[in-house]
Amino acid sequence: MDHIVHHTPLRTSATLDQRTEKNVYFKMENQQKTGAFKFRGASYKLMRLTQDQLACGVITASAGNHAQGLALAAHKLGVKATIYMAESTPEAKVQATRGYGANVVLIGESFQEAYEASLEHQKKCGATFVHPFDDYDIMAGQGTMALEMLEQESRIDTIIVPIGGGGLISGIAVAAKSLNSDIKVIGVQAASAAAMHTAYHQGVVEKLDKVSTIAEGIAVKQPGEKTLPIIQHYVDDVVTVSEAEIANAMVTMLERGKTLVEGAGAAALAGLLSHNDQIDSRHCGVIVSGGNFDIGKIAHVQSLANQLKPEKSNKALVL
Repeated sequence: MDHIVHHTPLRTSATLDQRTEKNVYFKMENQQKTGAFKFRGASYKLMRLTQDQLACGVITASAGNHAQGLALAAHKLGVKATIYMAESTPEAKVQATRGYGANVVLIGESFQEAYEASLEHQKKCGATFVHPFDDYDIMAGQGTMALEMLEQESRIDTIIVPIGGGGLISGIAVAAKSLNSDIKVIGVQAASAAAMHTAYHQGVVEKLDKVSTIAEGIAVKQPGEKTLPIIQHYVDDVVTVSEAEIANAMVTMLERGKTLVEGAGAAALAGLLSHNDQIDSRHCGVIVSGGNFDIGKIAHVQSLANQLKPEKSNKALVL
């Protein structure tokens, strides 16, 4: 896949190193094609389909980034793509997906509702359904990020990853531990959308009635059937962060790092800042998973960040 996806940069932060007493490396997947890591998995998945499958087109449901990744991958192959998205999806993501040539259908209040509608349509049209996370080929494609990170910095001993349905962290965990079984992989979920956290720690698989978070890219109501066993086997811990902590990480990246990231893209940094004392690492990789943020919501993000107690605020951070 080297000639298809960008090899995204690995950035460092002297000030964050000092604050956390770790060497921290940001994997900047916000600079990937379509602005998020999802292009990796979508491209690999389409490479695995037969010509007959491609001729029937592809269909999916997405919170936004998988939509753009699949739309661009399909466009490059001349394949018809139909994308179901929740009505709450940021307009920037909807327009970008349409810009890549996909047919976009807005339906429902959450990813789950869009997902169920897409499955119903798939039965009628015969297109190949490309799941945004619960697919082994998708996971394998996302796992290329870990291989790339460890090629860029072989000393990384811990990787912190945002979790929605679990496709990204599953791919990263398997790939990283295939190279070095001692590497620790830690997942981060929004506390208001923490189905995977509950399943991981309590062994209870549940479908949340509602999820509401500024990190809409990881706002998934239930763990993937395929991703959960992989996460339980390969991932070392799953933690949660509050909306204020996610917002603070977003503002920090923007004000100090001059980098615009979405809520899901800031979740791993929020996890590091909030759980630093419990993370035993010398060389820590942080996945910045995406940068497709609706700039019209920046005032709301700033307001949430301001709710953080002064001792937890990281406004002095310089990346």
